[in-house]
Amino acid sequence: MASRDLAGMTFEEVARLERSRTVAILPVGAIEAHGPHLPLVTDGIIAEAMARAAVGALEEAGQAALVLPALHYTAAPFAAAFAGTLSIAPTTVTALVVDVARELTRHGFAALAIANAHLDPAHLEALAVAASRAVDEGLLPVVSPDVTRRANAERLTDEFRSGACHAGRYEGSMVLAERPDLHRSAIARELEPNPASLTAAIRSGRTTFAEAGGPRAYFGAPAEATVEEGRATIATLGAILAEAVLEGIGR
Repeated sequence: MASRDLAGMTFEEVARLERSRTVAILPVGAIEAHGPHLPLVTDGIIAEAMARAAVGALEEAGQAALVLPALHYTAAPFAAAFAGTLSIAPTTVTALVVDVARELTRHGFAALAIANAHLDPAHLEALAVAASRAVDEGLLPVVSPDVTRRANAERLTDEFRSGACHAGRYEGSMVLAERPDLHRSAIARELEPNPASLTAAIRSGRTTFAEAGGPRAYFGAPAEATVEEGRATIATLGAILAEAVLEGIGR
């Protein structure tokens, strides 16, 4: 069986792929603060897990797919004040995604799917602009489902729907499931729940975690994270992406 990871393949293995029938999935996260208990790369961990789950779901539907090397740098202005956050310009993100789409088009792939786990408004807008430009240039389809849209959000956890879901139970559970070695469980158990809703804060014009009521860069209930919830949520995210891909390529 061919590798599901482009970076692990040789050029001859890629040349033998039926690329016109293969979807390339780009995991996209951020390097930003996720409370005192989760790593800066939390979004990337979730995005890569989402991408792998989507590959499995697509293969079950008879659609070939592989995972591209992840993009970990993006716009993260909400967390910019915290040590370690590396926020880049949204225009840079858009340009990079469009360039990847151009290259995949040149190689004859069927579509580019974005497994996105970073929900900063500036980042989401950068991805939307990239998808629009791909259409304008006649490139391959760029599929980037927004998990905050109601139809998708309703399939996710109660905490996610509450909007208090940055470095809380929702994300903490997925890190526990994927990279327990990077989850500071002893610290998480000591953190009080923070019910402040990022969604509500964004709607009211807040532009930073501190303004939104997250002085330690977390929202939700970190102490309630579980491996079981993490695995179930990853499977759901993979299904959401796979379904968007199949719709986007007309299957």
